Amino acid sequence: MSTRKKLIVVGGGASGFFCGVNAAQMNPMLDVVILEKTNKLLSKVKVSGGGRCNVTHYSEAVSDMIEAYPRGKNFMKKSLYRFSSQDTQNWFLLRGVQLKVESDGRMFPESDKSQSVIDCLMHEAEKYKVEIKLQTEVFQIKKMTDGFDLEVKYGVKEVEVIHADFICIATGGHSKESGFQWLKQMGIDIEPPVPSLFTFNILDSKLHQLMGVASPDSMLKIPKLKLQERGPVLITHWGLSGPAILKMSSRAAKELNELDYAFDVSLNWAPEYHESAMLELIKTKRIEIARQLVGNKNPLDIPGRLWNYLLEKSTIKPDISWANIPSAASNLLSKNICNDVYSVKGKTTFKEEFVTAGGIKIESIHQATLESKLIPGLYFAGEVLNVDGITGGYNFQHAWSSGWIVAEDITTKMSEVKS
Repeated sequence: MSTRKKLIVVGGGASGFFCGVNAAQMNPMLDVVILEKTNKLLSKVKVSGGGRCNVTHYSEAVSDMIEAYPRGKNFMKKSLYRFSSQDTQNWFLLRGVQLKVESDGRMFPESDKSQSVIDCLMHEAEKYKVEIKLQTEVFQIKKMTDGFDLEVKYGVKEVEVIHADFICIATGGHSKESGFQWLKQMGIDIEPPVPSLFTFNILDSKLHQLMGVASPDSMLKIPKLKLQERGPVLITHWGLSGPAILKMSSRAAKELNELDYAFDVSLNWAPEYHESAMLELIKTKRIEIARQLVGNKNPLDIPGRLWNYLLEKSTIKPDISWANIPSAASNLLSKNICNDVYSVKGKTTFKEEFVTAGGIKIESIHQATLESKLIPGLYFAGEVLNVDGITGGYNFQHAWSSGWIVAEDITTKMSEVKS
């Protein structure tokens, strides 16, 4: 006679939900319960991509994706072969959510609404009778001979004990190591967390006046770390943001934390030129467009407000002609265009889409199954693992891939028991 088993998923985010609904679909004899500490499900899915949900990143091969993971690159290579970006697209398509790709590779639902993704996942949970409990906190997990006992508290009720055959921890990242304390008590190895995906704070009131100006193509360098990143940069009322900044913050998350977020950045606003080549271009323009006003004739793909700011910074008045730019000012302009240096003093978390580097050490799990090496039957999925990607849909892809792998392995284990 077949015996029903129970999977408890701790965490109602993307990875936990994906694990839960797929495990329930794959295993008719498996009862699935999702426990969420807050009163909100899929909160990151809701706010991602400005409320559109950047579901994944378009790729035709696994090799297209792996460089986007500063931590866990080799791990993600294996995971993506098991459940790829294409698999994610197909999974949602089969459930009525068509994804579209944008010019930078990010993929969103055609509706441009994150609610489409949430509704899809909620429908799957209802269809396969996944039980969801909100405002439910897990205090302790004990390994028993026949599975696990969890000490949980539902809202204001007393702590009670519930039993599970399998557990998937999908609680997301924590900004402080203390958030992992209950897992450390079980002997789980933790890599101390540091923030990833954040913007740079710069105390420069003149730069702040350019709030909202976006440079479509810039080269960002952190000389102290010998790192660089090319892409769009957005000027904000507190400093710098945009894809190039966010990617750099992810790639250098640990190093910037060690610097206490105090470092210099250099920006080349016209990255196809280096400083000496820019000086030659300026000299050429002083002849070719000698009579035109500098402020009216911008020979580069630099936004107008930013161009005038760079002119002012180079002691060049916008109402003089190109022919009348002094030589010393030409040198200064070429430097400010190609090596515009700012001092960063602090960071700002990227809206509500915060990501952390750190978490469960990859070495402590079986990478093929995401099961704990120390505690059989205990799995991990999503950002709780020491894996994180740059901005662009990569972190959600990690959530889908890891959730799927856990569901698949539990299915395999239940099949082995039956046979």
